[in-house]
Amino acid sequence: MTTGIILGLVTAALLGACDLLAQEAPNASPPPPRGSLPDTLAGRPGTYYYYHGLDYGSQSLVHPLRLILNGGFGIMQIENRDNRPAKVMYGRGMRNVADNLVRPWWSIGEDGLWDFLTREVIPISVNRGQAQYWPNYMNHLLGGGMSYRVMEEYYRYHGRSHSGLWAGGTIFVYHFLNEVVENNDRLGPSVDPVADFWIFNTAGVWLFNKEWVARFFATKLHMNDWSYQPTINPETGEFQNNGQNYVMKYHLNRAGSRSLFYHWGTHAELGLSFTDSQGRCLSFGVGLIAKNLLDIDELAKTVDLAVSGGVFYDRNNSLLVGLQFARTKDYAYRLNLYPGLVRLGPLRPGFFAALDQEDHLSGGITFGSLHHLPVGLGLDF
Repeated sequence: MTTGIILGLVTAALLGACDLLAQEAPNASPPPPRGSLPDTLAGRPGTYYYYHGLDYGSQSLVHPLRLILNGGFGIMQIENRDNRPAKVMYGRGMRNVADNLVRPWWSIGEDGLWDFLTREVIPISVNRGQAQYWPNYMNHLLGGGMSYRVMEEYYRYHGRSHSGLWAGGTIFVYHFLNEVVENNDRLGPSVDPVADFWIFNTAGVWLFNKEWVARFFATKLHMNDWSYQPTINPETGEFQNNGQNYVMKYHLNRAGSRSLFYHWGTHAELGLSFTDSQGRCLSFGVGLIAKNLLDIDELAKTVDLAVSGGVFYDRNNSLLVGLQFARTKDYAYRLNLYPGLVRLGPLRPGFFAALDQEDHLSGGITFGSLHHLPVGLGLDF
């Protein structure tokens, strides 16, 4: 079956899903205008900027284990990485990451403090090999900080005392696993985990612990988590459709019906969003995606980039449908239908379907109603 035919079917599924959601029951309570939700919830302590306990869309899949899987193994989306978690050399990776974290001066001293700061911390260069600070700021500072706040609200919503400690522990496991998987079999000094852990991850948690910071990114930039629905293929042992993604929308008018749209993870798409009075929003964007992980030298890494784009449909900033294209190893086209579009009795399944560069079709299913099951079932056709 050709790419054109598959893409046509995928687009039809996207439009059909949008129509299905729009056909709400006549007596259903409409969501607040333009996708805004209250920051307080009856009977629950504190403020809720990012997690509201919604039972549909990407927010219905928020869970600590899913965050750890999506974020910890997110590097597997890169073209020169194996998708099988059993192939990762965890022991070697843990030893080397820990060694670099315990002795940061060892790593930084190889090329010097100034090289470390200009490459990893200070945003003064636009050269790709010298601009590792960009994912540090976007994925570790802002993304990691918001993920911490999402987890803190999640634990508090579910009645956990010391929710900040639980959230901090979850974020630590997520980021440490991410560094271990990225390190894999490497031995020797590396400045990447030093910058990520001791500067950006720490600063992100500190920032989003501040009420005004959390409120600003939630109410002014409408930031949220739009991560994928991870599945595992039991036949090949591969992770499919995993990755941590974020979104921001900056309103271009007072009503919030038109917004500047930015979506990113191992990619970045910039575009526009259009929101109706019921909080239903259609967004599209184009940009770049990380294709290969490249060694700049013995200490640092950067990425090779490819063109990407996508169309997204959400309600109240909880993603329901995402259709993306990119010239990467796994998926030329990828469709995600999140829980809430289809109901099978008490089950709320989510689906993904994807075509690779050779037009091979793969897919998977997750269940939002099985709350503590962080990974779905994937397969190849």
